[in-house]
Amino acid sequence: MLNDSSKNKKEYILVTGVTGYVGGRLVPRLLEAGYRVRCMVRDKTRLEGRPWFDDVDVVEADVLKRETLIPALAGIDVAYYLIHSMTSDASDFHSRDLLAARQFGQAAEDAQVKRIIYLGGLGDPDADLSKHLRSRQETGKALGEFGVPVTEFRAAVIVGSGSLSFEMIRYLSERLPVMICPRWVATRTQPIAIRNVLDYLVGALSVPESAGQVVEVGGADVLTYGKMIKTYAQVRGLRRWLISVPVLTPALSSYWVHWVTPISANIIGPLIAGLRNEVVVRDDKAKSMFPKIKPVSYREAVELALTRLQVGDIESAWTDALATSRGDVPPVVLKNDQGMIVERRQAVVEACPEKIFRVVTGMGGKRGWFFANWTWEIRGLLDRAIGGVGLRRGRRDPDVVRVGDALDFWRVEAVESARLMRLRAEMKVPGRAWLQFEIKSLENQKAQLFQTAFFAPKGVWGLLYWYVLYPVHALIFSGMIRQIVLRAEKMDDQNEDK
Repeated sequence: MLNDSSKNKKEYILVTGVTGYVGGRLVPRLLEAGYRVRCMVRDKTRLEGRPWFDDVDVVEADVLKRETLIPALAGIDVAYYLIHSMTSDASDFHSRDLLAARQFGQAAEDAQVKRIIYLGGLGDPDADLSKHLRSRQETGKALGEFGVPVTEFRAAVIVGSGSLSFEMIRYLSERLPVMICPRWVATRTQPIAIRNVLDYLVGALSVPESAGQVVEVGGADVLTYGKMIKTYAQVRGLRRWLISVPVLTPALSSYWVHWVTPISANIIGPLIAGLRNEVVVRDDKAKSMFPKIKPVSYREAVELALTRLQVGDIESAWTDALATSRGDVPPVVLKNDQGMIVERRQAVVEACPEKIFRVVTGMGGKRGWFFANWTWEIRGLLDRAIGGVGLRRGRRDPDVVRVGDALDFWRVEAVESARLMRLRAEMKVPGRAWLQFEIKSLENQKAQLFQTAFFAPKGVWGLLYWYVLYPVHALIFSGMIRQIVLRAEKMDDQNEDK
């Protein structure tokens, strides 16, 4: 991060779009730099559980309801505008974006906000841009119509786990050894790492001359979408072949992506339509204004994005979004989240978090896994047969776990007393797997238990492995959480035998 000690770090900053990909990462960077931060969101419960929640002010507001913007912008020095619509109806998202931007810009002028910082889309404005890219650029203009100076950054594909454009590349690369590709795979683009995007967004606060400017930003490489797919595959150790055909229209491409990836056609449609446009940086304004920022290569950006799958990076990527205490959340959820297959179960337990934690951390070894232990034993034998660790390792201590401990064919990756235990699988699997237990205290000596299985499949075999075994996993994990609940509720304060 770029820090300028001569800058007054007490400016009051508003961040919109904070539940989105970029906004959620921007907030901790601003706090680290010493700024006071207010987050604007339509429903503040969506931010509960974020590690920085208690360090920011939260206000509920909606850019389409101008009266709600008045308290949100009161006393703000600089506002980040990180909001845009995305639907299959191009006229709908275009008109909504312009209406929202104009209302926000007028409210910012009324509140005497000094500057708006906006993240839009890269592309030659004189070219035949897609409706989505044109809308992104016109939104930047609409924000400044009422007099507040706007710093408009324009970027192409943002490389980071969870970014829509990058996740499309990720899913396609992971799932298809041979791809029948539309013509847009030959379009040139200039992808940029999320860390560089954040560098520019935070750095703009210390560069007043960026006010009123359009700043095009990109990574170190200009390459085609096809090259992006192949480079990602190389980093992951996958072999991929691309066959380009001219018959796939944007609409057909959207449905193709819809069926191959978890991204629905109505979401990906506007993005696909823009892939025909070359999106590369055309001027060096970013270099002169932000000389300390050194954009990384695409390959390095991919490697950085994939580190979210490494030890210590999982919780910040997933658990904040998954943990919820709302009663309308179903007890079982299976979905794809930022490139992961996520299977989550939850239950309300008539016991305090400490009791639940003792039960959870007592699993493995001689106690087994509480449900259908014979299936775990078979899995252990199969693992040993193919060179894995199996179940023979047991556990170091019958009651206490610490980070780094082995629990049969799991490794304890994180432990937080009475709150969380996360296990990383060390059995042989075509991908990476984790099992996490999280406990949230409720009123009246109750608690909510979240049991979440994460799986990052490697290629087609990883996907086949998950879905073939899913019925067995569903049976085992459902039985496991029921047994944890029963044991915790029956546990006597004087009898802590798990």
